Amino acid sequence: MTSFGRLRTTVVRTWGTAGADWLSTTGARLRGLAAELQLEVGAALPQSYHLVRAVTRADGTPAVLKLGVPDGHLDPEIAALRAYDGRGAVRLLWSDPARGALLLERADPGTDATALPDPEATAVLADRLRELHRAPVPGGLDHVRSERAAFTSHLRRFPGDDPLPRWLVERAAALWGDLCASATREVLLHGDLHHENVLAATREPWLAIDPHGRVGDPGYDCGQLLYNPLGTDPDQLARRAPDRITLLADTLGLDPDRTVAWGFAVCVLSEVWCAQDGPIDGTALAVAMRLAPLIRG
Repeated sequence: MTSFGRLRTTVVRTWGTAGADWLSTTGARLRGLAAELQLEVGAALPQSYHLVRAVTRADGTPAVLKLGVPDGHLDPEIAALRAYDGRGAVRLLWSDPARGALLLERADPGTDATALPDPEATAVLADRLRELHRAPVPGGLDHVRSERAAFTSHLRRFPGDDPLPRWLVERAAALWGDLCASATREVLLHGDLHHENVLAATREPWLAIDPHGRVGDPGYDCGQLLYNPLGTDPDQLARRAPDRITLLADTLGLDPDRTVAWGFAVCVLSEVWCAQDGPIDGTALAVAMRLAPLIRG
């Protein structure tokens, strides 16, 4: 499937008719913004939910133009990037939330952390989180406590053990509430920090991209990387999880037991989200099952 084919599939699945209508106008939007911002448009970059193009500014500076369905879903990313102000993440150069448009610093060479040996990759991601969690917290962002509703909806929709063991979802839901309520520190969360969202750069050795922009306990951000990189054998990821959690907790100064609990809960949430639209992936489930016996309390 082509890059645009993948984009079409995910956008229509996510936004339906509104997504299809937006896709039909992307060419005109791209040309209009290129003229307005004096950009030379280059190659398509990896894209799934958004149109992403390498561009060059009038002064010769390389950049990235990112366009999305203009329904407000990119507003948290814009707020997060403004708060990071280039520290640990790519810089936001310009944005128009009403048009779902962002102009971003381009990381060069831009290779992602999947190329690194696993201990080194985990160390890089942990270091990025440590830097990102120092940013000021903007107002108006969603708190991760709201994501507990996905567990409640799942348990209501699926009364048995298919597609996920009911005890697993119930345990994750209970932990979610407890972890949010007992947090002693809350930070601006990236919300989706994994290997493909950390790119090699020159201004800093590594820069994060594509923040979701949430607020909550820093342990939440340790969950997504546990079931990544995509395509890795699930059993291998499950075996790696305890050592990854130890490194994350040490680097970020987190309580190891809370980090295990967050890792478990976020992995279960990932599969709950999968179950909303189709079959579960099974990768995050394997990691959650490995972590379940390690949860204390």
